[in-house]
Parts: sequence; C-alpha cells; structure tokens
Amino acid sequence: MELTENQVIAIKRKRGELDLSITALANATKVSKWTLIDIFKHDHRNVNKVTFKKLNDWLITEYERTAQNETTI
Repeated sequence: MELTENQVIAIKRKRGELDLSITALANATKVSKWTLIDIFKHDHRNVNKVTFKKLNDWLITEYERTAQNETTI
C-alpha cells in the first residue's frame, strides 16, 4: 500500500504537536523506527498493509483525542 503525501504530512504534523522523537513515535505506533526514518527522510511511500493500518489507526486515535480535548475546554 502507498502512503499519500497528505498522510505523511499529517503524521509529521501530529508528531511535532506531540513533540515525539522517532523512537517515541515508533513505540506509540508499533512501527519500526527504521521504517519511520525511511518514510520521513527517504520518501519511502510503499509500505505493507500492517504498517499502513498502524499509522492510520494512530493518526485517527490522536485526532480523536485532540477533538475530545477541544470540546471539553
């Protein structure tokens, strides 16, 4: 499966908002830090289904968490 540029930008943006290192992001997503480095620094976009699902699930969870926090404020 192929990550879109928008997906990669969203992951980078959320990583920045949460101030996560590559290692912390790897732990949070359960995706290898080497895979994340390839995605971020080497324009690697073709990933397997499991990696694709893990990254999308993490993004959705984080955006839901952000939305919940904004509505309770």
